[in-house]
Amino acid sequence: MRVGISWLREYVDLPADLSVENLEQALVELGIEVESAVDLRTTVTGPLVVGEVREIEELTGFKKPIRFCRVDVGTANGTGEPQEIVCGATNFAPGDRVVVILPGGVLPGGFAIGARKTYGRNSNGMICSARELGLGDDHSGIIVLPAESPAKPGDDARPVVGLDDIVVELEITPDRGYAMSVRGVARELSHALGLPFRDPGVVPAPGATAEPAYPVRVLDTVGCDRFAARAVRGIDPLAQSPQWMQQRLTVAGIRVISLPVDITNYLMLELGQPMHAFDLDRISGPLVVRRAEAGERLTTLDGVDRKLATEDMVICDDTGPISLAAVMGGETSEVIAGTTNVLFEAAHWDPAMVGRTARRHKLFSEAAKRWERGVDPALPLVAIDRAVALLTAHAGGTASAEILDLDHVSAPTPIVFDPQLPGRRIGVDYAPARVTELLEQVGCAVTEGIDRLAEDPGSVAAAPASAAPRASRNGSAEPAGLVVTPPSWRPDLTEPIDLVEEIVRLDGYHRVPAILPQAPAGRGLTAEQRRRRSVARSLADHGYVEVLAYPFVAPEVFDALGLPADDSRRSAVRLANPLSEEEPLLRTTLLGPLLGALRRNIGRGQRDLALYEIGLVFEPKPGAGAPPAMGVDDRPSDADLAAAEAVVPRQPWHVAAVLAGELDPAGWWGAGRPAGWADAVAAARLVLATAGIPDERVTVRQADRAPWHPGRCAEVLVDDVTVGYAGELHPSVVDAMELPRRTSAMELDLDLLPPAPVVPAPLISNFPPALIDVALVVDDEVPAAELRRTLAEGAGELLESIRLFDVYTSAEQLGQGRKSLAYKLTFRASDRTLTAEEAVAARDAAVARAAARFGATLRGA
Repeated sequence: MRVGISWLREYVDLPADLSVENLEQALVELGIEVESAVDLRTTVTGPLVVGEVREIEELTGFKKPIRFCRVDVGTANGTGEPQEIVCGATNFAPGDRVVVILPGGVLPGGFAIGARKTYGRNSNGMICSARELGLGDDHSGIIVLPAESPAKPGDDARPVVGLDDIVVELEITPDRGYAMSVRGVARELSHALGLPFRDPGVVPAPGATAEPAYPVRVLDTVGCDRFAARAVRGIDPLAQSPQWMQQRLTVAGIRVISLPVDITNYLMLELGQPMHAFDLDRISGPLVVRRAEAGERLTTLDGVDRKLATEDMVICDDTGPISLAAVMGGETSEVIAGTTNVLFEAAHWDPAMVGRTARRHKLFSEAAKRWERGVDPALPLVAIDRAVALLTAHAGGTASAEILDLDHVSAPTPIVFDPQLPGRRIGVDYAPARVTELLEQVGCAVTEGIDRLAEDPGSVAAAPASAAPRASRNGSAEPAGLVVTPPSWRPDLTEPIDLVEEIVRLDGYHRVPAILPQAPAGRGLTAEQRRRRSVARSLADHGYVEVLAYPFVAPEVFDALGLPADDSRRSAVRLANPLSEEEPLLRTTLLGPLLGALRRNIGRGQRDLALYEIGLVFEPKPGAGAPPAMGVDDRPSDADLAAAEAVVPRQPWHVAAVLAGELDPAGWWGAGRPAGWADAVAAARLVLATAGIPDERVTVRQADRAPWHPGRCAEVLVDDVTVGYAGELHPSVVDAMELPRRTSAMELDLDLLPPAPVVPAPLISNFPPALIDVALVVDDEVPAAELRRTLAEGAGELLESIRLFDVYTSAEQLGQGRKSLAYKLTFRASDRTLTAEEAVAARDAAVARAAARFGATLRGA
């Protein structure tokens, strides 16, 4: 909102020497953000004077109209002779008074004015338009001063055109709709500077008459709880808005249209009451205020044909909707150039309805911005009376004696308020008398002497029934001492804490000590949180890049992953209000969105990728119905919470990783190595090791589970409980998701992992190890991990480590269906150097155990 200080001075006596800095500081301290504060006197430098056009010579031979003017500027040019100026505007004539900037002046934007020859004539200065002076966007013609203006040639033009003012642009927060008006800003300045305030909204205004100004019916008193109207007949259709009104509208950024419309815009800025002016002769039959009906349409003043929703409020005559109430009027009833009879309407509309209508139609008019923030319901008659007075004063006509006022406004609800509450909440001692004083400054009516209401309700029998104690927003009942009735212009004051905010704001935020509250001692991260962070760091340390994918998936993703029809992962939670109708489901596996991220990166030129994600999956509970309906006005009951919990899906934490391309790049040092199924299994083992699961409790065995290749899929178990799968993706999945061949992936359920055991400190031996390699021939079906575990069991306590280092298959050398697995065994004792016999005996025991369990034989034996 932009407003000039000269307008504010009409309602609060601001100091004559009030600087821009002090003005800005006063508003900021009250919580009103100042976007800019500009002293208009500094925007145009040099001689800017009033001139009177003496002669005009039309120059011909040019593509556009050019006029050579002689303008009387008094003695401002130092000679007293008429100033010669070339001008392209045509909206003035000899005898008109205009605004002239002489050579040496500088217009906004640093545009310096000098004397120069143009179009074959000498031009000494410029006749100015509103846009050239920075007063608005109108560049269609220069400024012509009204005939009644007392300014004489040579006078300083700044006071005449409003360039002697300070203009502030304010950013009003949504809860302070009253401040989107001169009335509201002047009230705030009176608080900040301690000056008296003359409220233009409480002046006497004539009330409703028995005979209405025009027949009107309001069918929805919730959407419109007050509707006032009054007619003016016989106005001069050619009457222009007075110069002072045009200046103020232009400064505020509102286009000057016509006198009746300008008056409604002017009063919207002044009082905060949006209004509408109808052409009385273009209305057919009585007016009806109602909700729109399905299929109705309206062409609004911006020329757009709009399809109305059944929630929209409209004003209708016999032809149908003629105005989108509180947002924008319609073309069929607007004031036009020949309008002589005007019907002014001022109403009070439901803010929620207006906000939804404005967003539905993407029509954020100045009126709608004020309505959705809240407008004073006591203003309609004051605004109507002021509009009628302005119109008859400047356009003649006769105001009708009849006044319509359909009033269904509810009185503000009193708030029971403890005067000690501000001190408890803020930490500043506010005396009860100071609390009352500040609340009355806001405009509240304060009743004292209601003591201990929470304990003794009978002590306030004389108080209004609506003054019962209400719970604060944190759910606790506030003790009572005062009954505070908010003013009609503050619909945002509904709770005790709202009053606390006003007390602190008016008393000064600078009085609130800047002391950080002492944080209570915490217990740090939970074990699960530490585990997830450790897993994330470990994967990142091994070259994986974390991604955060949206948890929303399309139903088609399950087909792309090749999930069987009876797979539990196909049962997904469907969102009632998805961000995209194409992805209405919550993921049951991380792989769908993660593989989508892999595909996007590949499409952008990345070829060698290793991505991972740690996130929630959503598993619906069997037979879960709809959650119970719960409001926000009170805490849900325990039964409602239990019923809601019963339908909330299980949400375990999963970790998933995907690999594509080369894991080790090729270069001058040699060939690279492509990522494969074994790397996905290694990533799963890395996660388990980081989570503190000992290797001997982990089992990896071949499995068959979508979306993995059945021959290259590993099932990962911890203590014989399946925690996930890893391996190479099925070729059909790779094709469906447009991924490179051999793309591999793993996914584990972190919530299924048992707590990490306490790991004893390792014993470090100073004695040398005994290293023995063993190559065993077994059937192809024998898992390498099972054979490794068997060797470890047979080797006994002397075995320090065992590692698979070679796999060899050859039907010619080993026989059909056989393979050779070579392990490196490290033996060491903590108290002595092992003899060769001890190491060999341990090796033989390990081989014997493998032979007994799997029929293993030493290769070459």
